[in-house]
Amino acid sequence: MFSVFLQGFALSAAMILPLGPQNTFVLSQGIRRQYHLMIACLCALSDIVLICGGIFGGSALLSQSPLLLMLVTWGGVAFLLWYGWGAFRAAMAKEGIQTGAEVVQQSRWRIVVTMLAVTWLNPHVYLDTFVVLGSLGGQLAADARSWFAFGAVSASAIWFFSLALLAAWLAPWLSTPKAQRVINLLVACVMWVIALQLARNGLHL
Repeated sequence: MFSVFLQGFALSAAMILPLGPQNTFVLSQGIRRQYHLMIACLCALSDIVLICGGIFGGSALLSQSPLLLMLVTWGGVAFLLWYGWGAFRAAMAKEGIQTGAEVVQQSRWRIVVTMLAVTWLNPHVYLDTFVVLGSLGGQLAADARSWFAFGAVSASAIWFFSLALLAAWLAPWLSTPKAQRVINLLVACVMWVIALQLARNGLHL
């Protein structure tokens, strides 16, 4: 069963590692050292729900509901465009340059809501957890399926906490105005590129 655990771990890690909305948000909160461990915990918990939902039957729901996939896709496009615009404005500001979109600077609950939106309004999350992990894990026997899911969620938890802690550790070097401007521009570009990809996919649904 350990080999099944490693298979789930490796596949989940391969899909989590690329820079996307979730990773970008965790990174920016870690640099600011603002609720970064809480955000990492919520990201991991969200992935646990999504991964287990996909592996234990949720993949069929997404594949059988084009309308649901379309709603999630265009909701994600709108959110990513808005979030990227906030990051771009922060990068272009002449004073008070800060990492991340301006909308996440006000309160813990605003940060939590933004994190949930970054996670749950991103169709790539459902494709990764429901389609890829769900289709592969769902074909396994019941006991092997549990080990596969355990490996997948372990990779997610380790990654998000490592990313948050590493960003916080590097904060003294990454929190300078110049570094923050570069990070904000990177965040904006990532959000807009992903939004464009989602929009192109949405037009072909």
